[in-house]
Amino acid sequence: MIRLTGMNNKEFVLNAEHIEKVEEIPETVITLVNGKKYLVLETVEEVILETIRYKNKIFNLKL
Repeated sequence: MIRLTGMNNKEFVLNAEHIEKVEEIPETVITLVNGKKYLVLETVEEVILETIRYKNKIFNLKL
């Protein structure tokens, strides 16, 4: 799960496993595999970095 900011300046959490595409036109649009779209304030690079951090947390868990 990654934290993002919607165009209304409210934070929400998105399941990064469902992201199909991220594009900047000029807003950042995240398209999920089910076709739903989200407009966010973060840049494409920030979304990518958050997703990488999320994946690293999953694969580097030490229980």
